Amino acid sequence: MVDKIDFTEVPKDRNYDYDSEFESDVEAAEKRKSLSGLLPDKKQHAKVSNKRLLEDELIKEEGKVYRYHAVALDAYSRHKEYVNNYMLYYGGSKAEFKRDTSRDKNDLDVVREHHKFLWDEEEDAGLSWEKRLAKKYWDKLFKEYCIADLSRYKENKIGMRWRIEKEVVDGKGQFTCGNKRCPESEGLRSWEVNFGYMEEGVKKNALVKLRLCPDCSYKLNYHHRRKEVKPKKAAKHLKDSSSSSKKKKRRKSEDGDDIPSSSSTSDKRRSPPERTSQEAGAEKKTPEDEAIWKQPVKLVEDKSREDEFDDYFADMFL
Repeated sequence: MVDKIDFTEVPKDRNYDYDSEFESDVEAAEKRKSLSGLLPDKKQHAKVSNKRLLEDELIKEEGKVYRYHAVALDAYSRHKEYVNNYMLYYGGSKAEFKRDTSRDKNDLDVVREHHKFLWDEEEDAGLSWEKRLAKKYWDKLFKEYCIADLSRYKENKIGMRWRIEKEVVDGKGQFTCGNKRCPESEGLRSWEVNFGYMEEGVKKNALVKLRLCPDCSYKLNYHHRRKEVKPKKAAKHLKDSSSSSKKKKRRKSEDGDDIPSSSSTSDKRRSPPERTSQEAGAEKKTPEDEAIWKQPVKLVEDKSREDEFDDYFADMFL
């Protein structure tokens, strides 16, 4: 039989290390409080961002995606795509050319009363990038090129008018000759002509552009030569190439001056330290190179939407 255990004989200072593996609520709260300073505070937004800002960012992203697609196409393919997009989204502009039937007036009276040579139209807001690009191209087509009648060029009488919708869609006056009786599409040249006309009793002038073949260009310049419009990119390319060639010539001349005159090959073999010092002197930075680093940093500004559209149309409006 087991003897009775007397617990009074157990010493009080002995530590049996009896402890719980679970933290109490107080210890857990203190631990969270000590670690709360290590975590970053959550940003509290005072207000929701503007919806207009979100639309602008979305339009920029759409423009980047569409830019890669447009660069792969040639000028005529882009022309057909923009015109087709305009017809798809806006259904054409046939209503602009119809006579107002609500009044008892003939076509000539309506044209005389409401006609304007140049129209100022506000651009619609809230459109996608593709729709804006198609509308911008369509609006620019009617005001960029015109059709000429050169049948009486020897009398110095040249008739000009804006293109109609069918001519815009077919590329007449842009990708084919602007003379209304000439279907030529090779060797076209752009000419800038001053067009004087009367509108609402006021004499006005406007610079119009004619795309003509070599034969029709001769007829246009029969009495006096007009100003020829050349692509800006070609002129810039020639300027860059000429400046680069000048820089190459300058570098060659500097290298020629730095080359020391050698008396014999034996002297070169005997004095390698002298040759290395001369090469090190040639590699020294010029004052012009040091001045580049002293200039302020040129900030690259984002292009506006109008500038981006003009870049798309640079090689299409020649």
